[in-house]
Amino acid sequence: MNNDFKGKTVIITGASAGVGAATARTFAQLGANLVLVARGQAALDSITQELSTITSVINIAMDINDAAANEDLLLIAAQAFGSIDILVNNAGFHQRGDVEKNTANDLAKMVDVNLRAPIQLCTSVLPYLRAAGGGAIVNVGSLAGRTPLQGAATYAATKAGLRAFTYSLSDELRGSGVYVGLVSPGPIDTGFIMSELDKVEDIVFSQPMSSAQQVADAIVSCARGEHVEISLPRASGWLTTISYLFPRLRRTLRPALYRKGRKAKEKYRQGNS
Repeated sequence: MNNDFKGKTVIITGASAGVGAATARTFAQLGANLVLVARGQAALDSITQELSTITSVINIAMDINDAAANEDLLLIAAQAFGSIDILVNNAGFHQRGDVEKNTANDLAKMVDVNLRAPIQLCTSVLPYLRAAGGGAIVNVGSLAGRTPLQGAATYAATKAGLRAFTYSLSDELRGSGVYVGLVSPGPIDTGFIMSELDKVEDIVFSQPMSSAQQVADAIVSCARGEHVEISLPRASGWLTTISYLFPRLRRTLRPALYRKGRKAKEKYRQGNS
């Protein structure tokens, strides 16, 4: 197994479950030191105990909306392991439903968790990455950030903003030794979607389901500087590009995609039961 991350320090937000936990396990197998971040201490302690038999791990239970706490996080990570080499902005929040059915606080929280906090962490980690001689930032976006998605307008907007920021920052840092990448998955077989099955727009399930491990592998690939963006599945990435460029076609295809997604959702529902 490639051990190019051996001894490197990786910070992962939203690390206690789902994609974050899968990413932590993958980097642990590659020999990285881990700084795991999430809100819940118990879940963090569980994944930390699991991975501490493989590599060095610390965890910090915190809210990434707290700007001061984010600065402290970076300082603690650097003091614990001597450097910071990779930041994975994976934490996310989605209050599902049409805009007019969301509260102002829910809309603001989506913007804060999905866009403001990652931008702040990206900005604040750059001096550490430069001090380490280079490194990587990987932001976890969504196919929703590649094309308009009704029933998820604010979520899609935050992920679109994160995508634009990632590409812009990647260009700014080109040649600096700091790679910046984005992973844009469709539906993922984790609690983020599967525990809220009935609240998720049917059209989401018109696209093939990815596993948390597939997303984690894509994150590692971006951290190696192999891609600026990876869409999962790849064909769905092409579909979102076409639907964005040709809105009339998107609206024409939407009923068929809803029907397809509705059938897939029912299969997932039966599987869960």
